[in-house]
Amino acid sequence: MITQTIVPTTHDLGQFQVRRALPARERSMIGPFIFVDQFGPAQLDIGAGMDVRPHPHVNLATVTWLFEGAIDHRDSLGSYSTIRPGQVNLMTAGSGIVHSERSPQEHRETGPRLYGMQTWLALPDGREEIDPAFEAVVDLPVIADKGAKATVVMGELWGERAPVTTYAQTIYAEIMLESRGSIPIEPSADERALMLVGGAASIDGTTLDLYTLTVLEPGRSMTLRSDQGGRVILLGGEALATQRHVWWNFISSSRERIEQAKEDWRERRFPEVPGDSEERIPLPRGAPKTVTYP
Repeated sequence: MITQTIVPTTHDLGQFQVRRALPARERSMIGPFIFVDQFGPAQLDIGAGMDVRPHPHVNLATVTWLFEGAIDHRDSLGSYSTIRPGQVNLMTAGSGIVHSERSPQEHRETGPRLYGMQTWLALPDGREEIDPAFEAVVDLPVIADKGAKATVVMGELWGERAPVTTYAQTIYAEIMLESRGSIPIEPSADERALMLVGGAASIDGTTLDLYTLTVLEPGRSMTLRSDQGGRVILLGGEALATQRHVWWNFISSSRERIEQAKEDWRERRFPEVPGDSEERIPLPRGAPKTVTYP
């Protein structure tokens, strides 16, 4: 049974679109996921690219997962990683981190492809101020059966666990369905949701709408199917005990912590990103978007 559907807000950035499902007016979180963006598929012009200039985060972890294309990640820890399909990048902001995301130069020369997911996880109570960290993992479990192939991006699903750090109980998977393919969706998390990001699919006979976040009834086993083939994201996990506040790129259980982060960014107290320190996204004036794109 479906308990809720959330139609994302679409931001048209010229050559590609970003669809934001969370946070939404009707719901702020699914398990620890407090931010869910889907972008593309898009083919950018030769010479163009995505350029998300250095910006800060606190009290959260970002998860980047691509279906197509590549993104250069740099952060204030000195991490550098080119994200490609099949690799998950987990950046833990904790007490504070700064990062940038840009299309690689070689992709700009041929016209970058952009298609994937950007999600944020709220860190649980007592762990919001942990040390910043970064990991890029490519050795992820893949389950294939009945015309379905699922990659476990985070957590444990279908008896397999991804070797990716989790701070609260978290599930995250990409499911590829062939024509007439199917896969069980286990009742293994407090909260679960699906997003159809390509093709067509249904859950227990109910058609999934493209890019809509479909929240599933807790504690119920269900079956995901496709008659013609589709790509679906499954995400969720344990519900956090306390409320989280969101302002721009900051998330915290404390409004005072967010005010401190705002002042720290305004006064340039955050560390810089090695190799990408010439630009920065300024602190918004007034009520900001949750995240800023150029």
